[in-house]
Amino acid sequence: MAAAATMEMTTTVAAPAPWRPRVNPWIVALTVTLATFMEVLDSSIANVALPHIAGGLGATQDEATWVLTAYLVANAVILPAGAYMTTFIGRKKFYMICVALFGISSALCGLAPTLPLLVFCRILQGIGGGGLAPSEQAILADTFEPSKRGQAFALYGLAVVCAPAIGPTLGGYITDNFNWRWIFFLNVPICILSLFLTSRIVEDPPYVKEQVKKTQSGGLRLDLIGFALLGLTFGSLEFVLDKGQEDDWFGSKIITFFVCMMVVAFVTMIWWELKELREGRRPILNLTLFGRRVFSISFGLMFVLGFCLYATTLLIPQFVQTLMGYTAELAGLVLSPAGFMMMCMMPVVGVLSGRVDPRKLIGYGFVMLTLSLVWMGNLSLQLSYGQLVFMRCFQASGLAFLFIPINMIAYIGVKQSENNDVSGLTNLARNIGASCGTAFVATMLTRRTAAHENFAIRNLVPGSPAFDRVVKERAAAYKPGNGAGVHNGPFGGASWGAIHHAQASIYNQLHAQAATLAYVDIIRYLTIFCACMLPLLFFIPKAPKNMSVGH
Repeated sequence: MAAAATMEMTTTVAAPAPWRPRVNPWIVALTVTLATFMEVLDSSIANVALPHIAGGLGATQDEATWVLTAYLVANAVILPAGAYMTTFIGRKKFYMICVALFGISSALCGLAPTLPLLVFCRILQGIGGGGLAPSEQAILADTFEPSKRGQAFALYGLAVVCAPAIGPTLGGYITDNFNWRWIFFLNVPICILSLFLTSRIVEDPPYVKEQVKKTQSGGLRLDLIGFALLGLTFGSLEFVLDKGQEDDWFGSKIITFFVCMMVVAFVTMIWWELKELREGRRPILNLTLFGRRVFSISFGLMFVLGFCLYATTLLIPQFVQTLMGYTAELAGLVLSPAGFMMMCMMPVVGVLSGRVDPRKLIGYGFVMLTLSLVWMGNLSLQLSYGQLVFMRCFQASGLAFLFIPINMIAYIGVKQSENNDVSGLTNLARNIGASCGTAFVATMLTRRTAAHENFAIRNLVPGSPAFDRVVKERAAAYKPGNGAGVHNGPFGGASWGAIHHAQASIYNQLHAQAATLAYVDIIRYLTIFCACMLPLLFFIPKAPKNMSVGH
């Protein structure tokens, strides 16, 4: 027994101390957040500049949307593949290559003389940017000890959650006051600074270096088939989501083709990756993570977070611009206070995440998000700017309580060597969720507006007493004699021009009301979607005390 105690003591003394970086972890966190913030910002900053880009390059508005589609497709393909690439060249080197590619391609985007060249450069920019967010998340997971990891993810959350809210406002300001090309040139000095700081401050932990040595000693073997299948799957998915509503979904042969290709590629990819795993090789996607219940649930929750965040970020500015007459800059200012709200809340949630059960934080976040959407269900054209801002800030207070704890539970029970895989897949979930949320809003807005118009227009026909009365009242407001001839029917005494003006104003009011009801329908669907996430929390086991990532 004494020998056993001596052996236990010897083992305890001999246990290696956890690796920690040479510099202050917060300096590392700020360094890797710089480029990530710019990358996420680029996913939304170009939206408001599309008309200017189309006009400047002699293209149509529809053709200019490829500037957005190309970036999202390239981004989605690289996100899950980043973890695989770090095993060949190391995480620090991979991150620096991504920053350099992002910066160079940003400069080329600003210099592009034609739309095809701009789209090509945006693909390169998406490839470079796709590796930044998951690499930063993995770096933070290894750099910070478990008790402070929530605070580190709070800083990361500022980059990936607040940047989409700030993007439209900043993009509108730059486009209106300078030139759309400066949207891309803005990235260059930030990338240069990020490269300099990363080379001096960031370092790979020992296990990453061991992975690289092991991989290179066995000869570099890239899973080219897996990468091709991955690109076909997520590239096709992003294309379908971005162009689906524009091309009428399955009414379009090209959309149907890409859906079929996506399904075939996805099924083949799953089979191939499992085959690689059985044969003892490193697959490009670590599908074994989905065998863990906690990770699968966190993946789903992150998808919903991305879905709701981007859906509402698109919905509110579109509502105030198209129906309430707001300018692009003022519409951005509706969202900006919510971004500052999240900036204030993230550090608070980061501190709480080390002291409170993550399940309780996630539950509170989804309850607040659901309640805010219930309140937004009262959306109307009579809302003031202050009411819209407060409504969005209330919603942001719930979103802040979701991002950090969802990321934290994703790492429960995961080996340290799988940290890169976890960060890549959780960022993929957010990215795909964002694309699905955007496609959902675009599709439902068009279809629900048409449905409400078809229902309401039944009563807006000549001969209906209410319709004739309103037309007569509005026609009387116009000066008699406008137009050719005078109507002697139910609108007796009014000119044809006045009657046409009255009917047009009634239709415009009908369209505005139908569109408002469509926005309300979308918000109610999102409310139900968020409320359905609450029961999932009961399937998450209690997190271990002093929850540790990578053990």
